[in-house]
Amino acid sequence: MIDLLAGSILLSIIHAAIPNHWIPVVMIGRAEKWSKKELIGVTAITSFAHTLSTILLGVVIGLVGYKLSNTYHVITDVVAPLVLVLMGLIYFSLSLKHSDHEHLPSQEKLKNKSKPAIIITLALSMFFSPCLEIEAYYFTAGTHGRWAIGLLSAVYLIVTVVGSILLVSLASKSIEKFKWHFLEHHEKKITGIVLIALGLLSYFFKH
Repeated sequence: MIDLLAGSILLSIIHAAIPNHWIPVVMIGRAEKWSKKELIGVTAITSFAHTLSTILLGVVIGLVGYKLSNTYHVITDVVAPLVLVLMGLIYFSLSLKHSDHEHLPSQEKLKNKSKPAIIITLALSMFFSPCLEIEAYYFTAGTHGRWAIGLLSAVYLIVTVVGSILLVSLASKSIEKFKWHFLEHHEKKITGIVLIALGLLSYFFKH
């Protein structure tokens, strides 16, 4: 219970902190001269859209883990931790290739569009780009039971939406003062290390 909750919170915090999720919203808001209230509102909409699609896919994956773990106990003891470790290795290797983690369209693509059109475009872009690193943890959560899938979904939703709003509120004041480039260029590496650690902890806590 504690390890699942801690892992859910940790992954959700890392996910919310990824600059590519919300810095484009800040920049677009500046270009469109949105008020802080408007900026926070758009952030809430886009982060909720992104979270919703991730949760919907995650619930399906979690239920697969739940069904399999009831039939094959090796799923709970070996496969679920292995999935986390393998996903972590994939993310870590992607970081070495300097691949981008883009969810939102650039300012150029949104130029000359109306405010409703911009918001709809941002929301749809986020909805159709769920985060796969969280999906791997849904599989592990499913091996604990349906309650664990619900717990992960609630934590992920609250932390991502609230965290994104707080970060946007902070960054909108003086975005130049903050060094977001480290997170922006190392988010896959950080996520990979966390997933590997969670997978190993999940395995050894059961043995």
